[in-house]
Amino acid sequence: MTQSSSGRPEISRGATAGLDVQELRIERVGGPSTHTIVSEISLTVAPGETVGIVGESGSGKSMTAKAITGLLPPKLVASGRVTYHGRDLLPLREKEWRSIRGHEIGLVSQNPFTMLSPVDRCGRIIEESLRREVRKRMSRRERRAEAIRRLAEVGIDDESVVDRHPFQLSGGMQQRVGIAAALAREPRILIADEPSTALDATTQREILALIKSLQEARGMGLILITHDLRIAFSMCDRVNVLYAGSLVETGPAADLEAEPLHPYTHGLLMSEPPADHRVAELVAIPGSVPTPDSVADSCTFAPRCRWVRPECTDGAPPLRVVGDGRLSDCLRIEEIRSELAEERARATGVAVPAVAADHEDKLIAVTEVGKIFHSGGRDVTALQSVSIRVGDGEGVGLVGESGSGKSTLGRIIAGLELPSSGSIEIAGIDASDWPKLSRRDQLALRRQVQMIFQDPYSSLNPMRTIGSTLEETIRVHEPSAKDMERRIAELLRSVGLDPEYAQRKPMALSGGQHQRVAIARALAVRPRVLICDEPVAALDVSVQAQILNLFSSLRDERGIGYLFITHDLSIVRQVVERAYVMSKGRVVESGPVDEVLGNPQDPYTVRLLQSVPNSSAEWLAPGSRAGAGEA
Repeated sequence: MTQSSSGRPEISRGATAGLDVQELRIERVGGPSTHTIVSEISLTVAPGETVGIVGESGSGKSMTAKAITGLLPPKLVASGRVTYHGRDLLPLREKEWRSIRGHEIGLVSQNPFTMLSPVDRCGRIIEESLRREVRKRMSRRERRAEAIRRLAEVGIDDESVVDRHPFQLSGGMQQRVGIAAALAREPRILIADEPSTALDATTQREILALIKSLQEARGMGLILITHDLRIAFSMCDRVNVLYAGSLVETGPAADLEAEPLHPYTHGLLMSEPPADHRVAELVAIPGSVPTPDSVADSCTFAPRCRWVRPECTDGAPPLRVVGDGRLSDCLRIEEIRSELAEERARATGVAVPAVAADHEDKLIAVTEVGKIFHSGGRDVTALQSVSIRVGDGEGVGLVGESGSGKSTLGRIIAGLELPSSGSIEIAGIDASDWPKLSRRDQLALRRQVQMIFQDPYSSLNPMRTIGSTLEETIRVHEPSAKDMERRIAELLRSVGLDPEYAQRKPMALSGGQHQRVAIARALAVRPRVLICDEPVAALDVSVQAQILNLFSSLRDERGIGYLFITHDLSIVRQVVERAYVMSKGRVVESGPVDEVLGNPQDPYTVRLLQSVPNSSAEWLAPGSRAGAGEA
């Protein structure tokens, strides 16, 4: 380890480094001032090595990947050095990049649909991705055969896929085609930018196992970008933790998992909900990620750190050696190291049982509900004879992957879809056919049941302030409501927001703040139950912990029950007492959540549990019982 010109440790593997990034800085230029996106990141990737880049939204992960592949958007400028086999890539013109991008450094993005031409068939996409010299010497029949072989390499044995368009495939299949296309040019380094975030749990596991096996078979270097430390620990040899555009910690994955040496990494680990037990409260990192420029002259994590001292804000701390292969920019890590370890030990050692009370008062009763959608001249069965119960003040989980029918059931209960069969009763009112209800009964049901969606931003009017949105909701149910300013302030405080947020518009809020506003709007009518459809799926882990703790406090303070819809078993264990597991429109297992997850009886539930990320060698092992999933 050597010193750079700036005095920072230079992370280098000498001649073994296939890719060497030193002091990479990314800035937005062209306006009245320059804004920093990433500040002086250094990392290396050796052949066959997997290096993780971990951090929350806004940390600079994806922009780092774009800089390494020459794909930065206009007005974003990179400086520093990105050296590939001795050649600095940053000064290259686009024509020169074409011989590197794809051929030497491949990229797999989070959304496979953006990588794949929607007008081309999958076979042609892969054929066009082959190296030009290889493609030229092949006949049309040989190119088709090669595309079929490439699809088989990524686990697609159905030869007819070469003749399909991407939109005709599931998300997992699209991602496999994207990987096949990225590998068709035989790159030496693959950058996988959140390659499994948008996928179901079992499909996520399959895709990650596939990437790992292909990497090992080809001896590729791999950069894995993820916000999930569990995935990083399962996949990576070394992990780099980014925060607000800065590298705050690096080290071997196993060592970093055993003992993080930065309060931010510690906070991320503590925020992860455990899948094997329930905790009294998740340890959430307060606040949100600042802009790099706002913390440029101090420790970037200082505004959110419980261990901050005046010296932490007296200039930007250097990234320094704190152990064998370990770097951290925390000035106080030697002082607080034992305290961090004690806090982790306390958190992992205490399990709280989920006590499922006998709720005789069934607020929601769904009986033998079925739902058939008519699409393109054919019938699609979404629900088949589903029955569930939610008691007054009870937390109930609805678990399953995409296509299981869980969101459809939630929308039917909320009156946003009509059931094809069966009955629904809410607070003594027959809610099987909302349009036929009187205005009075509809308003009564809306006061009883409110729904919270995965994407709160799309459900908020971008042109209205938060205060006016909340006022509108209150007045629909209470036209003569008084003292509106006080009511709105109380609602915002109840979800952990300052009343000042009433003056802001949605675009001025973070993702976690959007979700808090959506919850406040649901609470405005004083409901008895919330239907929460994947309410934390789009949030970073630390913000996710904040929202999950908020749900718990709302139940304690207001006695509100909820139907919590999610695909994440780690989350459902923390927030509900009973759970229903759904697969292909049916309930396949139900009962107290500790029994369902602790001693699953249905093979589908077992498969979901096996798909929860962990760092054991078996999780990604070939032949492990991950199941075939949607791919």
